Amino acid sequence: MLNHKVLFFIFATLMMMQLSYSQNNTNSPYTRFGYGEINDNHNGEQRAMGGVAIGVRSSASINSVNPASYSVVDSMTFMFDMGASLLVSNFSSGNNKKTTFTGNLDYLTIQFPLAKKIGVSAGIQPYSFSGYNFSETQLLFLANNTDTPDSLTATKSFVGSGGFSEFYAGLSFELFHHLALGVNAYYMFGSINNYRNISFNQSTNFTSTTQLNYIEANNFRFRYGGQFFTTFAKKHEITLGLIYEQKKNFNGNASTIISGISVDTINYDLAFDLPTIFGAGLYYTYHNKLSVGLDYSFQNWEEARFYGKTDTLANRHKIAIGGEYIPNPNGRKYFEHIRYRVGFNTSNPYYKIEGISPGKNFGINFGVGLPLRYSRTIINASFEYGKIGNYSKLKENYFKFTFNACINENWFFKRKL
Repeated sequence: MLNHKVLFFIFATLMMMQLSYSQNNTNSPYTRFGYGEINDNHNGEQRAMGGVAIGVRSSASINSVNPASYSVVDSMTFMFDMGASLLVSNFSSGNNKKTTFTGNLDYLTIQFPLAKKIGVSAGIQPYSFSGYNFSETQLLFLANNTDTPDSLTATKSFVGSGGFSEFYAGLSFELFHHLALGVNAYYMFGSINNYRNISFNQSTNFTSTTQLNYIEANNFRFRYGGQFFTTFAKKHEITLGLIYEQKKNFNGNASTIISGISVDTINYDLAFDLPTIFGAGLYYTYHNKLSVGLDYSFQNWEEARFYGKTDTLANRHKIAIGGEYIPNPNGRKYFEHIRYRVGFNTSNPYYKIEGISPGKNFGINFGVGLPLRYSRTIINASFEYGKIGNYSKLKENYFKFTFNACINENWFFKRKL
């Protein structure tokens, strides 16, 4: 048993090192804006339910969205959760269409009891990611004179890569049998590079110009959470969850480097912010069989600076609804313990394109939880179909497959000889 645990810790450490040095892959041109695509950091179970998480209080999964949930961990267990995903994206712009495939290790988290009714969690997960490579050719008409032609062809290229990751550690404790409080501390790191280039025909006298926007993160922030939970009429359980993050300076390095006829570098100091975040969730369970939840979250991006300005980002509102059904938690047959999940979410992007919002995002989710025999470990699989924005020049639809294993073992039980 000891050797098994040692090997497990070595494997987990290697996975965390790989995740910390790698970036989540994406091919979406929408990740060109802001800090890229922001990740809500839901585990596999929550993704299958549309992203319902704030009110979830489960001893069978790790809920890093609301740190107040850690105190529900069983006093004799150690939990480990690792998730991966496969993304198929379809893009259309006029008569042009493109399909891309990407896959990545998404997150790695652990959770264990510190004392009775006190839980601890830690892990590494993405905050945002950026990745795109596209170009367009335009015919530019110029004023006619003796030195320039009437028109010339210009090619604009856009390339982006990178992302921000974060280590987190959280603590939660339970009070008065109906209230739990918790806090997460995050350390964010990583960088994003956005290139823009305009080039002309070699036969012209115009010089190509390249602009690099570079942002590097290196900061700490905190998230506070609370859950009020109660049981009534023996079969009914309900939990109200709340989360809060205050506005935080990005505390990173950023610069714009322009090269062409001349070279110029602009450095930005304390010109970026992370937004104030507020979220509330309600989660109801009947007889340990049927669970339904509703989440609402708000991110105040309009007051967050981006390159020193507060007019390029938009407030983000997100609503998620979902449910889970277990045929018979106390049954003897395996199929009676399979968890069936469904969910839906909708939100608006936190960035603007040409000064306007690109439209609503939405996702429809389905999934299952497959318990291992003679164990509390659960293998989760989910499928999501969604749409990003409704921008007239670019439409994106995607199919996302997520897999995760939440290992739940009795590591703190002292065996009798």
